[in-house]
Amino acid sequence: MPLNDGQPSTSTSDDQNSDTESSERCDSMTSSSDTECSRQSFTSGSSSKHSSPASSPPKMVTFDELMTAARDLSNLSLAHEIVVNGNFKVEQPELPENSLERKVKEIVHKAFWDRLEAELNEDPPVYEYAIRLVEEIKEILLSFLNPGANRLRNQICEVLDMDLIQQQVDNDAVDIHGLENYIITVMGKLCAPARDDDVKKLKEISDIVPLFREIFRVLDLMKMDMVNFTINNIRPQLQMQSVEYERTKFQAILDQTPNALDHTTEWMKESLDELMAVKPCTSPSASGAENHTSGIPSPMSVLNKFYIKLLDWDCQKKVLPETLMTDETRLLELQKSLELYKAVAAVLLIVYNAIGGPISGLPVLADQLKKITSVLLEGIHIKSFNRTEALENVSAQICTELNKSLTERGYPALPAHVQVALTGQICTIVHKDNSIFNLIDERVHSYMKLSIVPNSHTQPPAILGGLALIQPELEVIRAQFNSIVNFNKQVYCPFYGKILRKLLLSEAPQGTAEAGTPSVSVE
Repeated sequence: MPLNDGQPSTSTSDDQNSDTESSERCDSMTSSSDTECSRQSFTSGSSSKHSSPASSPPKMVTFDELMTAARDLSNLSLAHEIVVNGNFKVEQPELPENSLERKVKEIVHKAFWDRLEAELNEDPPVYEYAIRLVEEIKEILLSFLNPGANRLRNQICEVLDMDLIQQQVDNDAVDIHGLENYIITVMGKLCAPARDDDVKKLKEISDIVPLFREIFRVLDLMKMDMVNFTINNIRPQLQMQSVEYERTKFQAILDQTPNALDHTTEWMKESLDELMAVKPCTSPSASGAENHTSGIPSPMSVLNKFYIKLLDWDCQKKVLPETLMTDETRLLELQKSLELYKAVAAVLLIVYNAIGGPISGLPVLADQLKKITSVLLEGIHIKSFNRTEALENVSAQICTELNKSLTERGYPALPAHVQVALTGQICTIVHKDNSIFNLIDERVHSYMKLSIVPNSHTQPPAILGGLALIQPELEVIRAQFNSIVNFNKQVYCPFYGKILRKLLLSEAPQGTAEAGTPSVSVE
């Protein structure tokens, strides 16, 4: 626990700022090295262990190997979260109300504190449990100290000398209240500013047992502060080494469990099949001309399709690729936002096409309509969400807002039949064959795809028609998605390279396959 200005803060910045910072960091790291890294990974057949995944023969995985892989995955996930999430912090776990674990914990703790109180109420008092608590508190306080805090360390060891305290107990001369007061004083020196009030309240407690309980509660909070302070300190160093660290950790997992890329390979194969099913693909030749004869998609187009498919990922039906497991929460949040604002854009497009000129060029009205729609459609990504009812409410609120705006500016209110027609159009966007929603969905996918192609890091792609009213929100989502994709490319491009070489080689014409491995470039 820091002793001066370096104390941890419990406040956190806005999530959007964190996502923007993460995106800027990933963009800057990727812009200069993304193409080079990808080209090396896709065209080179041999490299070091850390830059190319080693092939592993099929083997039985033992329990110890499985546990080792699980530990590596846990470390990988934690390191990744620290690097990409500037707001990440460890919090005190809160057990669910009425859960078995919580009940057992409460029973055990109550039994301990009751035993302590019974000992202290004996005549003469018995201090066996109290001395154990003092010794445990001493170890916790010492763990908070910086390596150079020798003076305070010596003082704590001197005042909380367990041999001396035991002698005092044997001679009935121990001062438990005095020891508790000293402990509170040291806690006040070591705690973060956010814990000052908690420490002050300890001085108001006179009974020994309740005071011990509160001391341990505050010490638990101080432990969390210490962990989060350490995380903030190591984050810059971890960010500088994050790509190599995560790649090395994943290679260790792959060494222990050779099938650790099965789902990634499945996703990549599906992406390739979907591209080949659409139309014969063209790929640039060495001279720059397009090659129309091979019909094999380029590695970059397959990889981009692989990432775009994440936008439509259904977590209930399909397992996420192993290389993106650490970003599962972020992808789900991104999907949630994207689903909401696609619906908002579809509703607003219907409204402005139906009403036209009388409501055009009014940014305040547009923002109000967007706000109404987004609030009432919050939760649209949930399967149990009643979309029809929500869209009816959206229609009613929008008609009310439109009539208010029109009458204030001298226009007649919307006729009843226009309001009915508008409501009917808005409610149909939940249908799978709705042309307006499908148009918005297609344009959003095109916009997101343009944002992840190489050399698009410096300037966002132009906003497409129908998306202008959700441009600010779409820009935030794009930055978040770009951050995930760019960092993922840096870490896992060697693994993707090996998968794509096998897939593209299997799809190559017989003559090309016999000539050798095709040149695979992601430019």
